[in-house]
Formats: sequence, structure tokens, C-alpha cells
Amino acid sequence: MFIIRCTIQSWKSSMQTTVSHITADLCLKLNLEMRKGKNMENRSFSEVVSEIIASIDELVSLSRNSESEKEMFIELALVLERIPPVFCDLRDDYKVMDTPLIRKAVESLEKEIVRAKCLIKVRNEKRRHVEAIAHDLGRSLGLVLFATVEVSTQFKMKIGELHKELMNMKFNESCSPTSTLTSTWTSTSSRTTEFVCDLRVEEIEEERISINVCDIALHLKYGNDDEFKLAVVGLKELMQSKNVDDGWLNEEGIVSILLKRLGSNKSVDQSIIIQVLRYLVWNSPASKEMMADMGPLSTLVKSLAGEEEERREAVGLLLDLCDLVNVRRRLGRVQGCIVMLVAILKGDDPIASYDARKLLDVLSGNTQNVLYMAEADYFRPMVQLLKEGSDMNKILMATGLSRMVQTEQSRASLGEEGAIEPVVQMFRTEKLEAKLSALNALHSLSGLKENVQRLINSGIVNSLLQLLFSVTSVLMTLREPAAAILARIAESELILVNHDMALQMLSLLNLSSPVIQNYLLQALNSIAAHPSGLEVRKKMVDSGAIQLLCPFLMENNTKIKNGALKLLYSLSKDAPEELEESHISVILSIISSTNCESERVFAVGILSNVPATQKKITDMLRKANLVPILISIMNTGLANSDISTSFLSESVAALLVRFTNPFDRKLQLHSAEQGVIPLLVKLLSSASTIAQKNAATSLAQLSQNSLSLSKAKSSRWLCVPPSKDSLCEVHGRQCFTKSTFCLVKANAIPPMIQILEGGERDVDEAVLGALTTLLEDEICDNGSKYLVKMSGVQGFLKALGSCHIGAQQKALWILERIFRIEEHRIKYGETTWSVLVDLAHKGDSSLKPAIAKLLVRLELFQFQD
Repeated sequence: MFIIRCTIQSWKSSMQTTVSHITADLCLKLNLEMRKGKNMENRSFSEVVSEIIASIDELVSLSRNSESEKEMFIELALVLERIPPVFCDLRDDYKVMDTPLIRKAVESLEKEIVRAKCLIKVRNEKRRHVEAIAHDLGRSLGLVLFATVEVSTQFKMKIGELHKELMNMKFNESCSPTSTLTSTWTSTSSRTTEFVCDLRVEEIEEERISINVCDIALHLKYGNDDEFKLAVVGLKELMQSKNVDDGWLNEEGIVSILLKRLGSNKSVDQSIIIQVLRYLVWNSPASKEMMADMGPLSTLVKSLAGEEEERREAVGLLLDLCDLVNVRRRLGRVQGCIVMLVAILKGDDPIASYDARKLLDVLSGNTQNVLYMAEADYFRPMVQLLKEGSDMNKILMATGLSRMVQTEQSRASLGEEGAIEPVVQMFRTEKLEAKLSALNALHSLSGLKENVQRLINSGIVNSLLQLLFSVTSVLMTLREPAAAILARIAESELILVNHDMALQMLSLLNLSSPVIQNYLLQALNSIAAHPSGLEVRKKMVDSGAIQLLCPFLMENNTKIKNGALKLLYSLSKDAPEELEESHISVILSIISSTNCESERVFAVGILSNVPATQKKITDMLRKANLVPILISIMNTGLANSDISTSFLSESVAALLVRFTNPFDRKLQLHSAEQGVIPLLVKLLSSASTIAQKNAATSLAQLSQNSLSLSKAKSSRWLCVPPSKDSLCEVHGRQCFTKSTFCLVKANAIPPMIQILEGGERDVDEAVLGALTTLLEDEICDNGSKYLVKMSGVQGFLKALGSCHIGAQQKALWILERIFRIEEHRIKYGETTWSVLVDLAHKGDSSLKPAIAKLLVRLELFQFQD
């Protein structure tokens, strides 16, 4: 028979002895001590560390004054007294050290110090208890070491030394007091053994219960839940006291029994079973070997997904097993093992996280495991091999990196871990295989903006360009990935510091394969699209880029043709005069014949860049019947293109300004007959202010001729009375959209008023310019009444707040005409007066004469300079 520990809650009915007065005394002391540590969150980091320093000093004093085992406690005290100076540095550097992870580690150490003090105070010091105190304190220091590993190198070294000394602390049997409760147990012995449990903060309550040793195996094999629990606890005590041999364990198949029950019986605390297995690993080499097979390892890996305590113990057990070669070889192949270890590493449990990191470090000796870790978003071992591994391992890691499915977060992590620089160094080696794997890896990493900046800083750009110019046959396979990386790098505006890069790419266009041509065009388009790229664009144009691109407009390869059109659009914005009639003919052919939406849209954009003053080009566009094509494109819309509708609207609206030239009535009539006016009115509601502005400009140009056209039409039909529908309340004659370009009949006024009442002021001047055409002297009264009827005054007043003087001047001109009518002065005069006074004080001085004229008209204010 022997005595084991058991909690009151589980075994109260079986208790036949009383709790020792020592344990009760310890419970009281522990509870009092732990109350002091309850309010950690309410203390500052400096206060927490200061209290730990004080507690360690007290622990040193208790150790030195211990009445038993003096030699052991003095040795312990000599190590402990070196901790406070180190923690003073931690406290002084609180701004850097006060992190959630370090706080958790410090909290764990504080609890361990409290427990150690209580164990010493109750004078229950056995050799194994003193060792346990040292090891537990060492483990807690290890957590602090883990938490600060990336914060302070100096602190890490000091804590690391103390951690190692405490964890390695052992005492000879001769130093230990002779126990009256200890004897040896073997499988053939019928003697009994009594021993007291090691005391834990979370397991204070203790009772003494008798159980027959011979029943342990039976209860483990065949017992019910309660009997199994009792047997597990009993076996744990046997392991702790080292009173069990391999023969009995093997004969009874204890390891197999425990592994079978692990996970199959959730009513039993799984962490207790794993604790027993850990004791077996520590004390029984044969049992340890039994757990090294795939079956046991798979069972243990499942516990990594268990509750916190089970998970923590499972990680610890797997770490204990990993000094076996077979375990290190097999564990990474257990499904889900590495994924769960990475999840535990990143979790909130500092102890489990610490052990998971150590276990992953052990497993990283296998390159396949390192790749599994990278797939689970733990990249440090991979980066380490890229930096310091053998040439073959570097190639394996780079190849694995390039084949991984990467997210933005994984690319960011790899960049932050320092993966780019060693891969760039691989590319610069002489080995073809290393170069190719490095290029593929860099292409994968370059999908993140921050990594592109790292690539540029590494100086790889010139090396990539040199590779593209290479004609060595052995390097030809490297040109495509190099071009792909350059296309990514060109997306960063930092590339503009190298002005010659774009020119070098242009010179390569005609010398490359279609795949590389496509990448080069992508890169050139990115460079040309940068807002600060004007100088580079000019250099490209001066180098003959527009003439160089034109042959690509007749390519059968859609990607290349589309890329060339896009680049031609960007370059022609700054140098439209470079576009010749032959170029225009090709572009018109693309617009009328292509089925590719993006090609058509960029072709229209190129034509919109050509100045409207080039009448010869206008004639070409008219003969090509471009207007109805544009109207069709706009009415059809964009179904599958990646290009925004706003871009198409802007291009079409800009191009239509050419077809509404007020000095070419024939062209205006041609455009109106094709249906351009309803399209322009529609564009007034576009999401693009650029499109709105150009649409309003075109309508203003048409409306400039509305009065004279309505007169001419009326003189032809003097003997025929006009119908009510055709009579215009502004022009006072017959008006039609297609023949007199009347804005009223086109219903263009409501969307214009809406623009003025909105918050966007960039379109005001163009809209107001169109509305001034309704207030010519001959039709001023009619136009004023109509604009007031359409609630336009509020919009005109809002336009006075524009930052564009031209818009303000036009708004003042319109208001002065509207207020020639007394009714309007009475209705809106007071509101207008306050806006005008404010504008007089804050506005541009050039507006003062117009403001003064309007105030005199209102007869409400005598303007003063």
C-alpha cells in the first residue's frame, strides 16, 4: 500500500485521514501571498518589476536562513541574488520593455516567486523540492527571456545565463535529508511507501488515501472513470518518486494503455495523463522509445488542439521526445502538427508558446518541415536557411517560397523577416539554378509595395536590366522572370530616380519575345502613369517612343497591342503634336473594327489628346463617321473591361468638344443630327468632373448659335404659326434640339443647376458659361425668368464661393442680369446682399467692380473700398 495525493472534490467519500497541519498552514500562507499579486493590471510596469525585485530579495533571505538543507539553499541564494540587478535594467527601460508579452512573462515569474517563498516557509525542504524550486524559477525566467528576445540583446544574455544555471541546478543525494517516509518499491515487493506530493499553487488541498499498488495496472486497464483517475494520480506519484522500473511498465503495457485512453475519455483530465507520460519519458528510456512511433505521435499531436492545460503539456511532452532522432524525423509528417504548433506559438499562453518555439526550432533541422512552417505563415526558419543554409538548402527554400500561395500578409512577413536581401544575393551568384529559383522567389515577393521598395534599395534593378540585354544562351531562360520583376518594380514611383531605365526598356522592345515585350510594356506604362513622371515621359517622346510604338498597334497579340495603346495614350497627353495622320488612321481603324473594349477605349483616349485646332485631323475624324461610333460606345457601355467608365466618359467628352466648334456650324449640325446633344446632357451627370466640364463646354459652344439659328428658322416659316411644343420660352421662337441646339429643349438646364448646387466647384465655370448664353441682351428678360423658375439663384450664389475667379465673375454677371427685374430683387435681394458683402471683404480685388455694380442694382448697400 502507498499514500497518494487526491483532491477533496474528487475523492471526499474515500478520505480516511486528515489534512496535515503543514498543508493547512501552507494554504493560508499561499492565499495571503497570492492576494498581493491579484491587481497586476492596476500597477505600472515599473511597480510590478520593483515588487518582483523586493520579492526576490526576500526569497534570497529566506534561502540563506533556512534551518535545513543549508548547503542547497545557499547555492540557490547565490544564483537568485544576481537577478535583482538585471531586473533593475528591465525597470529602467520600461518604455521599450512594457509589452503585453513581457508583462505576461513577468506575471508568471511573480507567481513562481510567491510559491517558492511559501515552500521554504513551511520547512518541507526535500532535495527534490529545492531542485523543483530552482527549475520552476528557471523556467519562468525562460519565459521572460523568450518575451524579450527581440527587445534587448544585453538583457537577453544576462537572463539567459541565470536561466541556464537554475535549469541545470542538481544536488547530490548526500546533500539531501534522510526521509523517514521513503523506501524502495519494485514489482516483487509488497512493502508500502509513503511520500508527500510536490506542492503547487493551483493544487493546495491535500488528503491521504490508501490504494493497493497491485491495483494500479488493473485500474488503468479496466477501471471506471474514478478508478482510472485514482490510478493515474498514483502512477504519477510513483514516477515522481522514481519508484518504478521499466520491467513493470513494459509488462503491464502502461504506455499503450495511457495513449489509448488519451483522447478517448474526455471525462478524465487529459493534461494529467500527459503529465504521467512526461514523467515516463524523463525516467524510462524504454517508455520514451515506445512513444517515438507514428501512432503515439499522432495521438499526442491531437492533444495540441485540446484545452489550454492539455495543449501546454502536449507541447512539452513532444519537446521532451524530440531529442530522439526518429521523433524529429517523423513528427513533421504527422498531419496538422506544424500548423498547430505555429498557432500555439502565436497564441496567448506564454509557456506553451515558448515550448512551441523551441520545438519548431528543433524540427527546423529538416528542410521539409521548414517549408511546412512557411506554409503555416511561420517564416523565420526559412529566412534563416536563406541567409545561412547550404547552397542546396537556399535553392530549396527559394523554390518553395516561389511555389507558395502567398497573401499580402505573408509577403509582408517575409519582407519584415529579411527574406529579400539573401534572395537577391542568390541571384548574384554564378549558379544558374540559384539564379532561377531566386528570380522566381523575388517575383512572388514583389507583389507587395513595401517589398518593391526593398528590392529597389537592394540595387537589383540594374542587374535585371543587364540580364535582359544578355545574349548568352544559358541566361536566356532567366530573362522572362527578370522582366516580370521589373514590371512589378516599375509600379513604385521610386523607380523614377533612374531616368534611363525607361529608355533602356524601350530599346529592348523590338529585341524581345512576346512575353518579355508584354512585361516591358507593363513596366513602361507604370512609369509613364506616375504623377511625377513628366520628365521621364518627355525623354521617352524625345527618344522616338511614339514612332516606336506604332508598329505594335497592328499586333495580333491582344496584350501587346493593348499595352502599346495605353502607353501611346499616356505619352500623347504631353506631346499630341507627335501624332501623325498615319497614326490617326491606324487608331481610327482600331476604334471601328476591334472587339476589345480596352483597345477601343484607349484609342478614343489618344484621339481626345489631339488639339481641336488641327482642322485636318477633324476632317479625318468626320469622314470616318466617328461621332455615331462614339455615341454607340457610350450607349453600350463597358461590359467586361477593367477600365473605368469614367475614363471612357472623359475621353468621349473631350473628343466631342472638337465636334461642337462654334465657328463651324456645319460640323455642329452634323454632330447634332447624329445625336450628340442628348449624349452631352447625359454626360452632365457623369461621375467624372472632367467629363462634366467638357460636356458643359460643348453645350455652351452649341448654345452660342441657338439664337441666330432660331431666328433663321422662324423667318422661313412666317406663314405657318409655331406649335406650342416648339415655342421656346427663352428664345421666343421655334426651337429644336437638333436644328437650333436649344439647351431648354434639350433639358440641359436642370442637371446644370444641380451641378452648381453640389459641392464640387471645378465644373462651375463651364456650366455658368453655358447658362450665360441664355442671357444675351435680346433674350435677357426671358432667360432671367426661366433661370429663376428653374431655381437657379441658389446655385449662382454657391458658385460665388468657388476658388476660381472666372466662375465667380460669371456668377456675378448672371446675377446682375437676373436682378434687373424688380420681382427678383425683392425675392432674393437680402440673401444675395449678405453673400456679396462677405465676398467683397474676402474675395479677390478684381471682383470688386462687379460686386459694386450688383449692390447698386440691389439698392441695399453703398459699396466702399
